[in-house]
Amino acid sequence: MQIFKKLSWFFKEEKKTYFYGIVALFIVSILHIIPPRLIGMVIDEIAKKQLTAQMLFISLVAMLIVAILEYLFRIVWRVYIFGGSVMLEKKMRSKLFDHFLKMDTFFYQKHRTGDLMAHATNDLQSVQNVAGMGVLTLADSIMTGGATILAMVLFVDWRLTILAVLPLPLLSLFSKILGERIHNAFKYSQETFSHLNDKVQESITGMKAIKTFGQEKEDIEDFQTKTKEIEQAFVKVNFYDSLFDPAIAIIVGISYSLAILLGGYLVVQKSISIGQLVSFMTYIGILVWPMFAVGMLFNIFQRGGASLARIEELLSHTSHIEENEFAKVAKKQGAFDFQIEEFSYEQERGVQGSLKNIAIHLPKGKMLGIVGKTGSGKSTLIRLLLREFDTYKGTISFADDDIRLLKKDSLLSKIAYVPQDHFLFSMSVADNIRFAKPSATEEEITLAAKMAAVDNDIQQLTNGYDTMVGERGVSLSGGQKQRLSIARALILESELLILDDALSAVDAKTEEAILTNLKHERSEQTTMITAHRLSSVMFADEIIVLDKGEIIERGRHEELLEKKGWYAEMWELQKISQEEERHGA
Repeated sequence: MQIFKKLSWFFKEEKKTYFYGIVALFIVSILHIIPPRLIGMVIDEIAKKQLTAQMLFISLVAMLIVAILEYLFRIVWRVYIFGGSVMLEKKMRSKLFDHFLKMDTFFYQKHRTGDLMAHATNDLQSVQNVAGMGVLTLADSIMTGGATILAMVLFVDWRLTILAVLPLPLLSLFSKILGERIHNAFKYSQETFSHLNDKVQESITGMKAIKTFGQEKEDIEDFQTKTKEIEQAFVKVNFYDSLFDPAIAIIVGISYSLAILLGGYLVVQKSISIGQLVSFMTYIGILVWPMFAVGMLFNIFQRGGASLARIEELLSHTSHIEENEFAKVAKKQGAFDFQIEEFSYEQERGVQGSLKNIAIHLPKGKMLGIVGKTGSGKSTLIRLLLREFDTYKGTISFADDDIRLLKKDSLLSKIAYVPQDHFLFSMSVADNIRFAKPSATEEEITLAAKMAAVDNDIQQLTNGYDTMVGERGVSLSGGQKQRLSIARALILESELLILDDALSAVDAKTEEAILTNLKHERSEQTTMITAHRLSSVMFADEIIVLDKGEIIERGRHEELLEKKGWYAEMWELQKISQEEERHGA
């Protein structure tokens, strides 16, 4: 019953729904005890040889009316009780999905996609069953069982009733013994299902790598191992579950035997009639469902409890980025300033990198280039600006406001970000471009595509802008995916555009076209570009060179070449490499 306490918030919200459902269920329980009584009365009249056609007709009509009423009220309780359980699933799924959207990088480092999907599917289904079948079995077992036992006492004999229900406490004993075992077994089975989900998702996503390295056989063996684990886990759950039915069958058999023995004796003693005994035996048959329901109830509660515990554990995680209580809306426009004294990732979280003594002023309408070796801190600087981490000494400000004091959504609405890993959704080219701006017109979509130098490529596709790109853009080349991501960011016309090494998959000519478009079309807006290829930042108003998290050089392209430092050295190396590629081609 602990799970009902945990879900009390929902039952309070939906109290009217469940009230109507339970009232309908109560009426069905009362109606259910009428036919056995009528049958017993007809049998008694037959035994007395006093049954008339009129009496038989009235009895049959009464049973028909009862059957019709039962049918109608069964529809009512199904609509309200099962409908209410669907509402719980909807609310919890929305709550879980909203939680996913609020979580930070650390959360997704800890939890794999397949595991999160298992929580949002199997676990939620088990919790929904508590609010649907669980409520039904609890209410129906109490009301049908109670009404039936009351009818047995009132219409037949109290002594016979006591003897018949005497074995019922054994059911509670079985439920208590098996309940904890089912809870633990089902929790483990859900965990193994999560592992299988992870495996399938990872294998499908990495199918090219698996085939390239010829690991199909090994991957199949790994899949079969995990399948065997989940099979064994669910076999154990079903084994404990299956123990309820034989126990109930034995208890029912004992009740029937006792009823026949004592009932037959009472008929002989003329304490009850043969019709009453038939009614009583029918009532025992009706009691079978409440007895089965008790077994189902414990099963449903244990499964639901295990799943709810898994969901609650997931929901207990909080983002490391906390919005300030007095956070304010970001101003419409302004400069970005970085004054970072020191920042380093927490090593136990498995991420490396640091920043130190970073001082950058990025005025409105200017372009900033950031270059450096792999691991120098380029992406780290971007992640701080996007507020993936707030644990740094110093400030990052927009329009003279510390970004940690701004509403996060308000800040991010000023930024259009193109990451290194380009993600496209399984929808049309046009829908991918308008993703962040659903109201965008065809003209706006085309303009953004032209600025990203991808319009010509789109025109060559089978259905142009209506071409479906497939899951994660599988039907497109790396350069096309990269430029579509840029177009998706450009359509927002944000105050700041960030290209995080987002030109690496395009050729030099296309790169130059995109940079020229940015310089021309975004002259009133700010742009930040991180890159390994120096040609991506050569037109920037300022270029900073990072090494081990510190700025070692800064200036315009020409100024940095004159300094003969790291930048000039890399420029010469990349020029030589490009020349060799041209001659090799």
